[in-house]
Parts: sequence; C-alpha cells; structure tokens
Amino acid sequence: MNPVFPAPPPVPSPPEPSMSQLAAENDVQMIEKLRTAHQRLRKEIGKVIIGQEQVVDQLLMAIFCRSHALLMGVPGLAKTLMVSTLAQALDLSFKRVQFTPDLMPSDITGSEVIQDDPVTRERMFKFLPGPIFANIVLADEINRTPPKTQAALLEAMQERKASIGGVDHPMRNPFFVLATQNPIEQEGTYPLPEAQLDRFLFLIKVDYPTDEEEEQIMRVGTSDTKASISPVLNGDDILGLQQIVRRVPVSDKVFHFAKRITRLSRPGTPEAADFVSKWLTWGAGPRASMNLILAAKAHALLRGSNHVAGDDVVAVALPILRHRLILNFSAQSEGVTIDDVIKQLIKAAAKAVA
Repeated sequence: MNPVFPAPPPVPSPPEPSMSQLAAENDVQMIEKLRTAHQRLRKEIGKVIIGQEQVVDQLLMAIFCRSHALLMGVPGLAKTLMVSTLAQALDLSFKRVQFTPDLMPSDITGSEVIQDDPVTRERMFKFLPGPIFANIVLADEINRTPPKTQAALLEAMQERKASIGGVDHPMRNPFFVLATQNPIEQEGTYPLPEAQLDRFLFLIKVDYPTDEEEEQIMRVGTSDTKASISPVLNGDDILGLQQIVRRVPVSDKVFHFAKRITRLSRPGTPEAADFVSKWLTWGAGPRASMNLILAAKAHALLRGSNHVAGDDVVAVALPILRHRLILNFSAQSEGVTIDDVIKQLIKAAAKAVA
C-alpha cells in the first residue's frame, strides 16, 4: 500500500506590477535609449556639420520640451544645413520659409482655392496647406517680414493650429519652429516685440568655428563627397520623450535655485540684485521660471539622468534668459553683455540657496 503524502502548499504567484511601476520601467528604458541615441545623433549630424555640438543639443532640448527656438548668428554658419540635417536624423519632414517684406500670412499657413469636381461638376473649396504643416519649420530671418505675417506664424506656434476659412487645421506632431535672426543689417527689419520673443524657449547663439573646425569645414565643403544621414529617432520616439520630460523629478532645492535666478533679475523689486537695478530695465517673468525647470529636465535626459540637478539649470540658463532680459543704457555704455548679467545672476542665486 502506497503511503499518502499531503499535497504541497500552493506557490504564491508574484504580484502583478502596478501601472506606475510599468510606466517607471518604460521611462528608464526610454532614457537609456535616448542616451545611446544622443551619441548616434551627434555622429550622424557630425558627418555634415562640423562642431556646433552645443547648438545641436539645445535644438534637441527644445524639441523634447515641445517648444520652439530662436537662432541668432551671422550668415554663412550653416544654420539651414544644420536644421535640415537634424530633421533627417530624426526622420521628420522639413520646410524652409525665407521671410521677406512682401510675404503674406497665407504664404505660410496655406489658403483655400475653388476647384471643380470632375464628376458632379460642382465647385467646392479645397485647402492647400502651406509650409507651416511640417514637423520642423525653419523661419529664416523672421524679422524681415511685417508684423501681420509674424503674428500668423507665432499664432500657429502657440495654438498648434491654423484657422483658414473658419476651419481649424491642426499642425503635424511633433511640431517645431526654428526662427533665425541676423544680428547685422537691421535696416528695413521688423524686430519681434518682447512679448513675442517670450514665446520662444531658447535664444541660441551660433558662434564662429574654431581654427581646426574651420579648416575641416573647408576640406569637407569643397570635396565632391556627400554624406548620407541615417535616421536615429522617429516621430513616435520624440512624442514619447516629450511626455517623459514632464515626469522627470525635481527636488525642492533645484526649484528654489531656478526661482531665485528669475526673481533676482527683476529691477524695482525688493529681491532684485544690486547689479540688476544698475544694468537692467526689465527682468524675467514666471514663464522663464517654468522654462528653466522644463529645459533642465530635457538637459538631464540628454546626459542620461532620471533626475534634475542644479548644473542642469545652469546649463540652460543662458539660452533661456537671453531674450527675456533687457539691458539699459548704463550697461551698454559699460560694455556689459546680457550673458555677463545672466552669469552674475547664477552666482548670486547659488549663494542665496546655499
């Protein structure tokens, strides 16, 4: 007779992961994917653009923040080539608009035309989309066109749609506008008002290349070889990263640091730094405070971190604040630049929160 053994106790199954755990794991995977993709992006873009790595990183941060950027640089620094190459590496559609004094709003947004139906012979309106309906739009020399056309572009940037004939036409996602301004030849231009400048996340400065970079540019630009750019990310990846940027945690100390930078910049307030009242006529508003944190989150992701440090805020402070602070005559007469003031603000804010 076989002995009867008691049945073994049931093995408890592991608990199902919660939605928050799954989201956190997915975020970690996406951050690691971006860290790897960042190096590949630099390599692909480097096939065409020599140097300017910091400019490329700032463009990427603006895209990941779901925002727009203003690019400042003299002619001949390959700004257009840089943006079109970035679009290829991100597998996004690209359109360039050369802004001129006779450019009309419909030249950007598109218009409706009357067409005959080949079957019913009835006439109907058909919408022909303009160049704004691309993933990446380069608005070249935005200050060369009248305010009415500038307003049409800025409205599309803010609302992410264009209204033609009473019908709203949404932009393609992801959607990013890069506007350029030439710092020379200001005759016949229409400078953007401060309220409209504030709509841009970054004001990115493109400097001259170094001696070694310029020689390499000469060799590459005068050869008959043409580099082939391979896509590294796509639109879905970018949309996912735009959501992850919002979820990157920020400590209270970093929040206080970013807030202190902007509050110190406001002349005429009790918290203004001494040099601010001497050199500035206008300081940064609350949108600058929010953008400092948002851009710092994107900077943290680019360096492969899942949290924001004070160094991330410092890294984005210059392009965030350049177009939001206004120098007075005293600063201009003393040769003080806006970057000098921002660096002083960073030092003062660091001491205040230490």
